[in-house]
Amino acid sequence: MLEIENLHVSYGAIKALHGVSLKVPQGGIVTLIGANGAGKSTTLRALSGLVKPASGSIRYDGREISKLPPERIVAGGLCHVPEGRMVFANLTVHENLKMGAYLQRDRKWIAEQTEYVFGLFPRLKERENQSAGTLSGGEQQMLAIGRALLSRPKFLMLDEPSLGIAPLLVKTIFERIVEINREQGLTILLVEQNANLALDISSYAYVLETGKILIEGPSALVKADPQVQAAYLGA
Repeated sequence: MLEIENLHVSYGAIKALHGVSLKVPQGGIVTLIGANGAGKSTTLRALSGLVKPASGSIRYDGREISKLPPERIVAGGLCHVPEGRMVFANLTVHENLKMGAYLQRDRKWIAEQTEYVFGLFPRLKERENQSAGTLSGGEQQMLAIGRALLSRPKFLMLDEPSLGIAPLLVKTIFERIVEINREQGLTILLVEQNANLALDISSYAYVLETGKILIEGPSALVKADPQVQAAYLGA
């Protein structure tokens, strides 16, 4: 469903990605792991049109999207849940979800999908009329994922969903990611520093180091790699 070939991205004179290539099959969960500054978030920002590649190809659902603006990419079903959650702090939970549905016109679908999100994350239902800025970090992450689901995505990119969240809520969020993949058939690209969790729920993994893919393969094999265990799994 997504294929990146030889992607190069620079911020001025600083080269962030050096020829990254990866594939994400339809309906799968693929994870991208790596240390801070490896280029994981830059990869997602390039996919969602927030930064423009210097060179390389990004094909999504059969079309080249590397030169499209972000709003066209979102309208095509590729949705990005950014690092840091980026909820609208002064809006209520319900208003944040409505913002996710900004491009949608089917009111029946919006109502049904909102109830689906509340079923996934009952805490959001309890806090429906509460300002998003007053939620805990874990609740804001739930809201960011829920808001993305209201955009009618076919492909969901999640950037560090466990960052700064209590361990108990991290477990819940990862369980829900698997549930969303299974129940809604969403393809998921997961960027995550918690390599153990990411490798447990994904079928295929890429390890990014200083802007280059260092290792790739089925998640179980990547998890067993001595280099990965030493660098990311505390072994």
